[in-house]
Order: sequence, then structure tokens, then C-alpha cells
Amino acid sequence: MSRIALVTGGTRGIGAAISVALKAAGRTVVASYAGNQIAAENFTAVHGIEAMRFDACDFGQCVAAVQSIASRLGPIEILVNNAGITRDGTMSRMTRDMWDAVIDTNLGSCFNLCKATFDGMKAAKFGRVVNIGSINGQAGQYGQVNYAAAKSGIHGFTKALAQEGAKFGITVNAIAPGYVDTDMVRAVPADVLEKIVARIPVGRLGHVEDIARGVVFLTADDADFVTGSTLSINGGQHMY
Repeated sequence: MSRIALVTGGTRGIGAAISVALKAAGRTVVASYAGNQIAAENFTAVHGIEAMRFDACDFGQCVAAVQSIASRLGPIEILVNNAGITRDGTMSRMTRDMWDAVIDTNLGSCFNLCKATFDGMKAAKFGRVVNIGSINGQAGQYGQVNYAAAKSGIHGFTKALAQEGAKFGITVNAIAPGYVDTDMVRAVPADVLEKIVARIPVGRLGHVEDIARGVVFLTADDADFVTGSTLSINGGQHMY
């Protein structure tokens, strides 16, 4: 029977590539989204993957979504916490709302979905959790104290939860992508983007498929000896 996978923020960008790659690996995938219904509908039409709308920042909605998936498809055994936003600004310009939005979405959602799925994984004696961090959670980034704090928090969250899950057959790992060729990165001014690429030893931006391949590896049934790790996929830009 195909294992059930939930990918948050799974209908666009890196999340969409992860969803598609997991389906190709034989998983039954549900991809969550927050607001872009047209993109979600197009994603489902093209890839045949269910798109489910709920707010990953809202604990109650997360619990309800997990229960819905379990009742229709079976318990979630693979969780990819990919949902994330940016609200950039220097400290002098950053508001508390900007801080809260990024912390709640990028880090709070990891707690919500892990809390909602962890007991089921423990009962099944199997689970794979992958949390999507960032190079900027490892190295920091000017104007992103909220984003860097949230992503750095993901790396610590991963190591702590991995210790709780290990004896139950649950692995918990993180991936820290570098700069990937997504809509958000393409919006960076060309001269700035050129400087970013110049700092990447392999000489290019990442592709969404680069990240997806890492997720497929970490969620494989036989990846049971890899837990508490952060896989950096950044072209050598930051070696940590």
C-alpha cells in the first residue's frame, strides 16, 4: 500500500517539485496551499495530485486537515514542512506583524503539523519528517532577522524532535536549500542576482528538482539511519 505524504506549500515552487517527485516515487501525495486557488487547481489538473487548502499557521485547521486525510486515504506517514513566506526589512523597519507572520508560517507550521501527525507515526512505528530550512538560517542574511530566525529554529527543532522519534522508527531531518530558481528569486534585480550566482561555487542557481531529490532520499523506507541531520543543498555557497 502506498505511503501517504503531506507536503505543505506543495503546489508551487520547491513544494510542487517535492510533491511531484514523491508521487513519482510511489507515494500518495496531498499538497496543501494557503491562498492561490488557481495555481492549486492548475497543479492538480497537470499532475493529478490532490491540493488541499488550509492555513498551516492555524493549529485547529492543521488537525482537521490531518484527520480528513487519514479518514479518506490513511494515516500520514511522510510529512514535508515546506510552507514559508518572507517579510523582509531591516530591524528599524520591521514591524511586529512582519516578525509574527514569518515565525508563525515558517516555524509555527512545523510544530502544528508535527504535533498533528506524530502520534499516528508512533503508533505505526514508522514516520518520515523533512523540514525545509534555508541557507539563510545557517549563515544569516541582511534584512531577514525574522526569516533567518525561523529557519534557524527549524534546524534546532529538527534535531530535538529526531531524538524523540528515533525509537519509534520516525526520522526527522531538514534540508537547507541555497538560492533556487523560483519565482521569488527571479524577482531579484538582475545585477543583484548576478552577484549571488558569483558566490556559488558550482556557478548556477539551484533547481527545484535538486531539493526534491533530497526529500525523496530522506523519506525513503530504507533511509532509517539518517535522522537529526540537515542536508545542505546550496552548490557549495555555504559549507556548514
